[in-house]
Amino acid sequence: MPALLGGLILLVFGIGVLAVAWQGYRRGELPAGSNFLNGSYKPTREDSPLAFHVFLALYLCGGIALAAWGLLMVFGVAAPLKLR
Repeated sequence: MPALLGGLILLVFGIGVLAVAWQGYRRGELPAGSNFLNGSYKPTREDSPLAFHVFLALYLCGGIALAAWGLLMVFGVAAPLKLR
């Protein structure tokens, strides 16, 4: 995969994760996976503030890492992805 295409894909994924984090921060709840048979688990700022802030930090760190890696690949600083 060319470095430019791989970098743009990572950049778009990073921006998407950051958009989910921003939307969750504004609404006060974040999607955090499934809750077995009870649907999806969404910790809220009011009900479970520790879980909300842990998942918010995970979303922020992951989104920033993906976006930074994508930008570094686009500018040729990071090695391209080795996908087949």
